[in-house]
Amino acid sequence: MRIVELILDEAQSMMGIEAISIVENPAIEENFLALKSDEIKLAEVNKEKKILMGALLIPNKPIYRKAGADEYYIYFSKETVEKASQLYLKNGNQNNSTLEHKHELSGLTLVESWIVEDTKFDKSRKYGLDVPVGTWMGAVKVNNDDVWNEYVKTGKVKGFSIEGYFADKMERPQDNTTGLSEEEKADLLLSQITNIVKGEKLELSLIDDINRAKNSLLADISIINEAKKITDKFYSTLISEIPKAKERINTNNKIYEAAVKKGQLALDKQLTFRKAAKELGIEATSNNDYNKLVDEQMAHKKEWEDLQQVNDLLKKLL
Repeated sequence: MRIVELILDEAQSMMGIEAISIVENPAIEENFLALKSDEIKLAEVNKEKKILMGALLIPNKPIYRKAGADEYYIYFSKETVEKASQLYLKNGNQNNSTLEHKHELSGLTLVESWIVEDTKFDKSRKYGLDVPVGTWMGAVKVNNDDVWNEYVKTGKVKGFSIEGYFADKMERPQDNTTGLSEEEKADLLLSQITNIVKGEKLELSLIDDINRAKNSLLADISIINEAKKITDKFYSTLISEIPKAKERINTNNKIYEAAVKKGQLALDKQLTFRKAAKELGIEATSNNDYNKLVDEQMAHKKEWEDLQQVNDLLKKLL
């Protein structure tokens, strides 16, 4: 079983998507493509405005096809999906629509068309649609009450399909499968399909990692900017306070010097009192006033020593 990549051959004037069909089960015609996104439901963007949203083409998604006895898989690359979406609008086909690829419809218009670039923040996520990066999304305005009431509201149509012509680009395994058992051929086919899907998942994973890293940096930038503002304000305050700080240091020095002198005077008074008490044969500590002076002198010394220490720290900061 082969895998076929469908591409757009711009040299062929008929190439591209001609119409969007709303379908339940798409009809497949040989050489004429009519695909439905089986896993992707339509989202009713606005019931009053009658707008539907859904995936039109999903890249790198293996799709089983059977034409007579021929069984194969097809898929579209991201490049082909994007090119198809652009060519559809370029050719002015946004008003072309059908029902089940059989009946032409009027009043259906593609009013929005975009390629999903971010699975987390894409508009489709708002409506519960989970599609991979590279998906062609579309929103269709239904200005046809019969279609809306009979097919959309009743759930008879469940997805979008595309109608158009593509060229085949074969992708075969390098090794000749002749002589392989059916089980070996199946394993080989599964490996090819897995490689296509893994490539998409790997890219999505990397993009998610990049977006997470980007969002983390953005959040950190906000924190850094706030820290800068606070620091700048603090710095400005410090700069404006430097003259006051220098003045404070000078004042503290004077207070310190005066305190040392007063402390020394109090110590001299203690020595004089102890000498006189000794001559009288009594203990100086038996006098309450002397004891209070000693206590106050010790407390006073601790205070001016602390002041000296704080003053020295302030000098170092300047």
